[in-house]
Amino acid sequence: MYEPIRTKSVHTPADHADDFPHRTREEELDIQLAGHLAALLAVTDELGLGEAGDRIAEQVARLRGAPPARHAGLSDAPATALHRRAHTLAGRALVVAASRADTVVAILSAERMDAHTAAAAAESPAAPSRLVGAL
Repeated sequence: MYEPIRTKSVHTPADHADDFPHRTREEELDIQLAGHLAALLAVTDELGLGEAGDRIAEQVARLRGAPPARHAGLSDAPATALHRRAHTLAGRALVVAASRADTVVAILSAERMDAHTAAAAAESPAAPSRLVGAL
């Protein structure tokens, strides 16, 4: 009733699976964490937070093995929006750091989240505070 399949399945392993380099889960998490921290560093530098930026750059250098390129490209975004963006990036870094069991970066990320929450609230006191996930 059915014609047999004449081509290889996409689920069949490749003949030469060892031809390309593989990364461990730990290496993938290092790369992901360094990326989130580098993005947080860019926003932190744009906000002009030098000491916090130095602490973040130190962790990026530890993860990548080389210091990050630092360039404060100005986006002309309002400071409140930058603080919200930095808070989100710090949250992403916190999740990966927790998954990776990197206590130093987890603490740094949590501190940055707190600092950006306070700064955003101070800049726009008229805005009502919302819980994450609340409607």
